[in-house]
Parts: sequence; C-alpha cells; structure tokens
Amino acid sequence: MMRHIYYTFPIQLIILHIRSNQLLLLLWVLLVLFITGSLGRKLGIFYLFLDPEYLGRVNFWSFFFLGFTMGGFTMTWNLTTYLLTAHYFPFLASLSRPFTKFCINNAIIPLAFLVFYVASVIHFQQYYEALSSGVIVWNCVAIITGFLLLIGLIFSYLYFTNKDIFSFSYRQEPPPDQTKHIAPGRRGVDLDEIKLDEKRWKVRTYLTESLSARTVRSVAHYDSGLLMNIFRQNHLNALIIQIVSMLILMGLGQMIDIAWLRIPAAASLLILGSVIVAIVGALIYWFDQWWVTIFIVLLFGVDFLTGFEMLYFRNKAYGLNYSVAPAAYSYEGLQAQCVEEQIIADQEATIALLDNWRARATRHKQAKPKLVLLCVSGGGLRAATWSMKVVQTADSLLQGRLLDQTVLITGASGGMIGMAYLRELLLQQRLGANVNLYDRQHLHAISKDMLNSVAFTIVSNDLFLPWGRFRLQEQTYRKDRAYIFEKQLNENTAGMLDKPLSAYQQPEAQALIPMMYITPAIVNDARRLVISPQPVSFMMRPPVGARLPHAVEVDAVDFRQLFQAHGADKLRFLTALRMNATYPYILPNVHLPSSPEIEVMDAGFRDNYGILSATRFVQVFRAWIREHTSGVVLVQISSSERIEKIYPSDRQGVLASLINPIGLAGQFLVLQEYEQDTSIGFIFDLLGKDHFEVIRFMYSPSKANKMAASISFHLTKGERENVINAIDLPHNQAALEQLIQVLNN
Repeated sequence: MMRHIYYTFPIQLIILHIRSNQLLLLLWVLLVLFITGSLGRKLGIFYLFLDPEYLGRVNFWSFFFLGFTMGGFTMTWNLTTYLLTAHYFPFLASLSRPFTKFCINNAIIPLAFLVFYVASVIHFQQYYEALSSGVIVWNCVAIITGFLLLIGLIFSYLYFTNKDIFSFSYRQEPPPDQTKHIAPGRRGVDLDEIKLDEKRWKVRTYLTESLSARTVRSVAHYDSGLLMNIFRQNHLNALIIQIVSMLILMGLGQMIDIAWLRIPAAASLLILGSVIVAIVGALIYWFDQWWVTIFIVLLFGVDFLTGFEMLYFRNKAYGLNYSVAPAAYSYEGLQAQCVEEQIIADQEATIALLDNWRARATRHKQAKPKLVLLCVSGGGLRAATWSMKVVQTADSLLQGRLLDQTVLITGASGGMIGMAYLRELLLQQRLGANVNLYDRQHLHAISKDMLNSVAFTIVSNDLFLPWGRFRLQEQTYRKDRAYIFEKQLNENTAGMLDKPLSAYQQPEAQALIPMMYITPAIVNDARRLVISPQPVSFMMRPPVGARLPHAVEVDAVDFRQLFQAHGADKLRFLTALRMNATYPYILPNVHLPSSPEIEVMDAGFRDNYGILSATRFVQVFRAWIREHTSGVVLVQISSSERIEKIYPSDRQGVLASLINPIGLAGQFLVLQEYEQDTSIGFIFDLLGKDHFEVIRFMYSPSKANKMAASISFHLTKGERENVINAIDLPHNQAALEQLIQVLNN
C-alpha cells in the first residue's frame, strides 16, 4: 500500500521539488514564517496577512485581494514547476489537458498553504480581534473567491490555447511554429530519450480532474517529435502568461496615483513572490545548469548599467533645484560654514527666538519658566501615534502649558512625523482655525496605513525602474515609492504638511510653535544633516570648536547653508520628514545636489531619540538658559522599552561563534542609549541638579496584550488601541504626574 502511494504522481512531484527546486520551495517556507510571526514579527509582517487593510478598512475586498494574489502566486508556481519538471514525466504529453492534470497533482503544497492560511486568519480574528463568526466566515469566503477566480481565469486561457496529443494526431505533421525549439530548456532529454520514462521518475498513477486515480500508460508507441511538440507548445503558453503578467504589473505601476489600486501590502508581497518565482524559473529553464553563473553575471551587468544616469534613478529631495552647479561638499568647506562670525550671528538669531518664546511662556505667571525639550524616538506609525498621544494627554492636563514651554522638538522617523502633524495643528489653532488639538481623530489620521501604497509601488513600479514623472515648484522628479509615501502621508494628514520649509520660519521665530530639528544621517560620512528653517551653524560642532578648531570635528551639516543656491528654503516639508524616516529598502535614500554627491537616510542610525541635538542645543545656549529660565525639562518619548533582554552566549556552535561579534552592530540602538545617557549626564553637569529634569514616557504593551505593536508604516486597529492605551500604564501615569508637578513649580 505504501509503495503504491509512493509512486503516485503527487508524491513523486513533492520528492522532485525537494530534490531539485529547493529555492522555489523556500518561498513557501518564507510565507509560512511570515504568517506565524517567526520572521518579521517586530515589523508586523504577520499582521499584513492576518489583518490586511484596503482603502483604510479590513473587509471583504482586502481579503479578496489577498486570495487573488495568492492564486497568482500558486499559478506562477505551477507554471514554473511545469516548465522545469514536465520533461521528467513524458506520460503527461499523452493526456488530454496535460497542464491541468499537472496542476491537480501538484496541488498538495498550495492547498496545504491555503488551508494553513485560512486557519490562521480564523484563529487570529477569533482570539485577537474578537470578530463575530459571520464576519470571519465572510472574510474566508473572500480569500477563497479571489483564489479561485484567478486560477479560473488562467485555466480558461489555457483551455482555449493549449493543444493536447489528440489535437495533433489529426494532422499528418505538426504545424511549422510547433516544430521549432523555443528555448534550449532544462529538459535534459532529446527526442529519442523522451520515451524512456522507466529511466526517469517512476509514476504508476495520477489524479484526473474528477480526483479519481488513473494508471499511467506507456508512451513508447507515440512519435517522439509529437510528444516533444506537446511540451514546447505548453511551455510557450506558460511563458506567454508570465510575460503578460509582468506587462500588466508594469502598467499598473504607472497608475500608482489611483487610490483603489493600492492593494494590501501582503498582496504586494505575494506579487513580489510571483515575480521572483517567474524570474528564477525562467533562468533555470533557459540556461539549465548555467543559471547560477548567468544570474551572477546579470547582477554585475545590472550594477554596471545602473551606474549610468539614464538607468539609475537616484531619488531626489523634492523642492530642491538640481539644475544648478552642485554644492561643494568637503571638510574644509564645512569648517568654513561654521566659523565664529557665522556661529555668533546664528546664535543671536536663535536668542531672539528664545526671547519671543520666553514672552509666551511667562503668560503663565512664571518669571523664569521651565524650558522643555521634546525628544521623540523613531519606530514607524507606532512611534508617531505614541508621541502624539503622550503630548496630547500631557498638554491637555497642563492646559496648553507643555507646548507653550516647549522650545525644541528633535528625534527620528515616526516620532517626528507625529510631532510635525501635531505642531501643524497647533499652528492652525493659533492662527485662528477651529482646531481641537486633543481630538482623537488626529490619532486616527496619523496612524492610517502608509505601507500598502509603498509596497505596491515597489512591486509594480520600482522593480522595473520608475518612468513616471511629476512637477513640483517648477522642478520635475521621478515617481517612485518615495513619491507615493509623501502622497499617502499628505492624504492622511489632509494636506496640512504640504508646505515648503520656509513656511515655518516666521511661526518658529515668533514662538507660535516650537522649533523642530530634522536630522537625517549622511551615508557618506555618518554626519547628521540638520534641517531647520532657522540658521543652525552652531549645531555643526561642539562649542569648544570655536576656541580649538582642530580639537573637534565638524559632525553635522547646516542644510540651508549648504544648499542655499539650490533653493533650500523651498524644500518640501513632507520630503524633510521622509528623509528623516528613510528606513533602508522600504524607502530610497535621498541623493542631494553636492559634489561629491551625498545621500541621506533615517535619522535613527545616528540619533534615534534626538538626545544628541538636545544636548548640543543646551550646551550652546546654557548661559541664556541659566539666566532666563528656571531649568530644562527633557521629555523623552520612546516607542520601545529601554531595558533589553540579555541573551546568553553559552553553548554556541562554531557558526554562531563566528557570527556573534557581528551581532554587536545590530545593537546600535542600545549603544545609542548608553551614549545618550552619557549626554544626559553632561547636561546635568552643565545646569546643576536643581535645573535639569528628565521625564521618560515609554511605550510597552499592556499585560492583556503582551505582544508589542509592530515597527512599520502599518498599524492594525488592535495595535493602534494598544499604543493609545499605553498612556494608562503605571510608569507612564507616574511620568505624567512628575511632568505636571515640575511645570507647575
């Protein structure tokens, strides 16, 4: 009995895949790891599959797209494995509708995955989302409907185009177009060998369309050329489907501005998986055992060709003028930008701003108010939502005094996006607009999905090189995932942040709103790029550099001063926020018009908590602070817990021991915390114990939900509520009480 099962076609296909198609099988394994959360849990990838959003909602259509693209991934798997393995089973050529029968017998892996996925969705929605049985069933129906629809469409095409041996048998000879070899192919056999099925994979029975078992018949009596033409014709149709699918995907990439085309991020991941399967399959099919060598050659070829401007589309900072001569970027040039005269002028401009701030802060009947520095961490939408919730709550309890007494906001990534939105709401309110700064709807707006748009644009546009263009402030730029990120953020925030950098110069100078230093990291030399509408040359190096110019290095760059000739004031503020949140691969690094060309990425790689900027600011203006304030309150809002779990390093194997030292590089955020604690101690020494307070708000999941919200540009409804409710945790309530007490004294 077991021997009979072993020689069935489905089992033999499984064994063949394990032996020869490990790379293609790995994609199924990766999907399982994503869905279970074993891989990418902190990024919340499993939520993308189990709780997908489409147009801001989790509903029938969001799951339908998941099912539809899952069907596409399954059929790409079937088409590719048919191209690569059908020649091992020559009996297929003697059957009616051979590809259909191949898919049925090759269905164990796709069906097992579909059952696993549906079961995972049911479990998640029942135990974590507490949805009703009717809603869960409806979502599962959507998955299966989308899955079957895509498979049905492809089978319909193949039904009318694929010919079987019975069609060819009525002709005395095959038509001319069927006699040609369409590729060298990974067939491994010639016309005379194709009949020798007993020397290939032995199959005794196969499943028909009715799922009944049929005995495999010998093909020795068929003409070899006829059998080979059956396979070539089926292969040709498979290749046509894959090419047409690619062309459709590229076409969709030109329509990324259309909101209803921004499918769930998990659906984009499945499309990406389909593209990878098709490309790997095509390389193996066309080049057989040479495919790895060809793949490596292609990688080097692509790398070489994209070195030319025509084929490598470097992302640009929207608003800057790239047509003028590049700015000279050198150490000597940076030193010239922070000479003593320039620093003194910039300090005086900022002191005038501080005087305006003091006039506003003293409205609360304090001759010497506390000066507040807000330092917010990165961490995607989790950080954006958490930062906004903390400041909304604290400012409402203090009746507006927190933001009145805040001079500077610094930080990285998502936290700065949340604070930029809240700051703009504050500006609108102070300019007379009817804005409730503490309305919960603002939390919903800033936590709206942005990942779906980015993921779909990567798959449909950026993978094939972005060709679309758009105009902004008389400049032309390419449409890519950076463009769609800004577009989605702009839509989520009702267009409030779509301004040039210069729009905030006067509101900051008049102390209507706090200053904001946006500090992306420069990839070329690890310096920080300080983006502010105010002059900030004093942030470029420690103050001691004026007296000992060769003792300390310039470690930051004044963006406005360096790119003044390129219209730095016209930089789109949304772009500045995006530059500050450019997580590798998710968003492209931004290339700036300098010589040599510099590129910038996420601020979190240098200063994820904004402490470096806050420390430098206090160091520069400590004399004014000591004279005109009663001290500094540094409010640190972190989207993660500070105390990390200690992992043991004992009982490691040789491989783990080799990799372990490299793992220290992955602890860069922990290393930042250690260094920034040193910086906080430095501020304490500068100001004295009665003139400096540190108050920390830290997000952590509640006891009822031990799993932290993901660090990405997508939050589920449950995650958003988990983040918002973290303000009620005991350590955050204690921080609120401490903040109220400090600012009231």
